[in-house]
Amino acid sequence: MSNASSTKTTMTSDNQSATLLDGKALAKQIEQELRTRVDTLKEKTGRTPSLATILVGDDPASATYVRMKGNACKRVGMDSIRVEMPSTTTTEQLKAKIDELNNNPDVHGILLQHPVPDHVDERACFEQIDLAKDVDGVTCLGFGRMAMQQSAYGSCTPQGIMHLLDYYNIELAGLEAVVVGRSAILGKPMAMMLLNANCTVTMCHSKTQDLAAHIKRADIVVGAVGVPELIKAEWIKKGAVVVDAGFHPTDNGGVGDIEMTGVADIASAYTPVPGGVGPMTINTLIRQTVEAAEKAAGL
Repeated sequence: MSNASSTKTTMTSDNQSATLLDGKALAKQIEQELRTRVDTLKEKTGRTPSLATILVGDDPASATYVRMKGNACKRVGMDSIRVEMPSTTTTEQLKAKIDELNNNPDVHGILLQHPVPDHVDERACFEQIDLAKDVDGVTCLGFGRMAMQQSAYGSCTPQGIMHLLDYYNIELAGLEAVVVGRSAILGKPMAMMLLNANCTVTMCHSKTQDLAAHIKRADIVVGAVGVPELIKAEWIKKGAVVVDAGFHPTDNGGVGDIEMTGVADIASAYTPVPGGVGPMTINTLIRQTVEAAEKAAGL
């Protein structure tokens, strides 16, 4: 896959416009490449990559996300297996279903849709997923291997962000990065991926004192906290790279974790909301499932 340009994006000057990091366009391009890989796999092995999605309960937002992932599978010629379980499902029942999918050679990737009902031990169920099928990057073993720069599937949102930054030739080495948020599937793996890319990383969270001061010195800001427009545009350093991993629906479409009004005049590069990080999350899930199918086939 060719990159957007042959030069690295660095801090912008006053007469340069910010680069829009278009995740929607990149995801569409990658899907075309994935369709070719899926077709090749079918021709060589007679098997089709398959993602199993598990939805526990009837949360409407979760059902929408699962449907979007199924549609993405169809677009590249993959199979998707949708497993729906009632809200009364126990931890042991869910673990048993995951084991069933672990042992099914026709399943190459497993996604347990977050969140599960409160009475279910979500972490225990995540850990039940076989590492080779952990295409959503949710297991502790997968996280540890990723952090130590060993082979593993990264958590999809931060891995998608890294792919987006790489495509747009954002030079990360030496930058001071601030990640706002510390969740197990976004903030923490994001910080480790940036650290592995030779950034100096600060993690901020709900107990951080003077968040604005941390943001103001950051060369790259990642909003991953889940609070609408918590990070103010006036805090952004001139020429910073701004990545917004949040999405909060509004009457006018939606906003992220970062106040975006005026950011295009401040940043050197930024992700739109929507259309930036979101499409790369699902795209990464599909790409990693294809990779898992190729590995299972010995390709």
